[in-house]
Amino acid sequence: MMKVKVFKIRLPEEFLYEDQKTLDSFLESNDIIKVETAFVQDENYWSVVLYFDELKIVQNTVKDPKTAKYSAEIETLNADEEKILYALKEWRSEKAKEQNLPSYFIATNKELMSVAKYKPAKKEELRDIKGFGKHKIENYGEEILEILDSI
Repeated sequence: MMKVKVFKIRLPEEFLYEDQKTLDSFLESNDIIKVETAFVQDENYWSVVLYFDELKIVQNTVKDPKTAKYSAEIETLNADEEKILYALKEWRSEKAKEQNLPSYFIATNKELMSVAKYKPAKKEELRDIKGFGKHKIENYGEEILEILDSI
């Protein structure tokens, strides 16, 4: 059965990180069906409405830890990877403008860096990168792979 949850992502620096963390951990533990966002001008925050299915968690069973996903560290990019990262950031800015979203909604710097380092060739490989869930891959996977392909 589909459920709905609303998040508030407040833009002032002192809240932004916490609010994003809350949202991220929710995204990781639920199966998101649809996302709607709206900017509330007078209060300076993003309202994020998530339609989701709860991932069924069976009680009293020890769950296998999720396989560690790939996540790059900053200082490890070589010149080619820097080029890819730059192209991905350009694409992300365009996307963000077009969809009227803050750029980190599309992908964080760390996620883009991981893509540049890991260089996935297929959509399935994007799943191995930390931060890439089903809806992010469905929405942006093709374009990300095209960028990697073109560099």
